[in-house]
Amino acid sequence: MVVRLHLTIKKQQQDVLGFLEANKIEFEEKDIAANEENRKWMRENVPEDSRPASGNPLPPRLFNDSRYLGDYEAFFEARENNAVYAFLGLTAPPGSKEAEALAKQQA
Repeated sequence: MVVRLHLTIKKQQQDVLGFLEANKIEFEEKDIAANEENRKWMRENVPEDSRPASGNPLPPRLFNDSRYLGDYEAFFEARENNAVYAFLGLTAPPGSKEAEALAKQQA
């Protein structure tokens, strides 16, 4: 069970990083496994209503500077709905599916 959870977390992290890299979105990755200060910062900055009922919040967690954006499920849902840039607090680039969908909504 622990090994599977670790593999799931790793896969989710790679999914997020791969998306950000493929779309040339600048980001800073913070390793919480090897850095206690990063782990403490993440735990303190995940809002109470986004924490698990027991234990600590698990990665990946996304932030825009210190503003909490959500967990992997929220990222995945935004990606499925072509709304990742809005989720990340960024402007969708012209020509992207998200920008086109937004233009249609505003028309």
